[in-house]
Amino acid sequence: MKREYDFSKAVRGKFYRKGAELRLPIYLDPKLQKKLERLARKKGKDVGEMVNQLLRKDVDFLEELM
Repeated sequence: MKREYDFSKAVRGKFYRKGAELRLPIYLDPKLQKKLERLARKKGKDVGEMVNQLLRKDVDFLEELM
């Protein structure tokens, strides 16, 4: 790292985009991911679609408990 950086020509908020959505990268346990990939292939679905479907069910179940 440099001792000093020159920010005199910097622009505040240059990359800010109002309303931009943050997509979280979520990393699965490798064994679980392999199982989900296999199940998704059998059902002809995308892994992300399978994970979303499973999580929706779990979230709905948790909301019923509260």
